[in-house]
Amino acid sequence: MKKFEWIDHPSDAGFRAYGENLAEVFENAALALTEILVDTSKIGRKEEIEIEIEAEDKKALLYDWLEHFLYLQGAENIVASKFEIEEITRREDYYKLRAKAWGERFEPDRHNPRTEVKAVTYHMMEIVEEEDRCSAQVIVDI
Repeated sequence: MKKFEWIDHPSDAGFRAYGENLAEVFENAALALTEILVDTSKIGRKEEIEIEIEAEDKKALLYDWLEHFLYLQGAENIVASKFEIEEITRREDYYKLRAKAWGERFEPDRHNPRTEVKAVTYHMMEIVEEEDRCSAQVIVDI
């Protein structure tokens, strides 16, 4: 199964991430987002990043998950290339995600910057969960 594919959008960038379950979809969505930003094949796995996010629903959780990586690049100058969701759980009135990512300090000469992403959007965002596969569609503002 492919991890993600690009989707056409007239003014922004978009992708559809795939996985056998929701956790794998979130991992592949983070990879797709990072591929828009830089060449992930050039990112080392020198730093481990622990992530915990809470949100009111699955779409908000996906949004916050992806925005976290935009924050890491913009504010902390870190890019990641490996993503591992440890758990996505539903509580009474929110969802919680625990994960790890691996990456390193962003170096423009080595990581081949591609397109700047201003923000993740809810525009056309969808999460589809089926018995043996899941997908998520995301459009980002470039």
